[in-house]
Amino acid sequence: DPVPARSGVGEGSLTHTLILLAVGSAIFLGTIWAPPSLMDDVDAVNAQIARTMLESGDWVTARINGVLYLEKSPLGFWLMAVSYTVFGPHVWAARLPGALGSIALMWVTAALGRWGFGSGAGFYAGLAIGSSIGLFLFTRIVIPDVLLTLAVTCALYCFLRAVEDDGRRWAWGYWAAIGLGMLLKGLLAALVPVATAALAA
Repeated sequence: DPVPARSGVGEGSLTHTLILLAVGSAIFLGTIWAPPSLMDDVDAVNAQIARTMLESGDWVTARINGVLYLEKSPLGFWLMAVSYTVFGPHVWAARLPGALGSIALMWVTAALGRWGFGSGAGFYAGLAIGSSIGLFLFTRIVIPDVLLTLAVTCALYCFLRAVEDDGRRWAWGYWAAIGLGMLLKGLLAALVPVATAALAA
């Protein structure tokens, strides 16, 4: 019966959360400055667009070598530009938003598992996704896919909480997560959460 697991956080949740944060930081923050360098394809394009935004002061229109680049949503560029502002235009600074997104994804996955199946299940779910080779490889490329996964996961978690707990704040969280996802990857971010809500209706 999943109801008791949803009634509380659980005694070991704080310890589990700290372990997940430590493991995630070691994996993702501990390797963002290591090779490979930016590749000539999408890596360099995305990183350079963010740098151009920072240097030109135009954070509205993406450009690469003076040419308009309107193929991608802007939030990924904005996050890299913010990272450049704080740490300087380094390769590891371009990768930092994805690395932090991976750690946040571990935490949200653990929270979802803990809410549905108990503290232990949430802990192992967070560890499982954090130790996935695919997630690690996607933090080595400067693309917003990890952050998109985080946004979709947050939307699904908020949807489940809104349905089960009947909370308006969770419904707002659902739409906010979809909105952030669309700023990262366009309408693709709304596909899974909205389809899930439609099937559950």
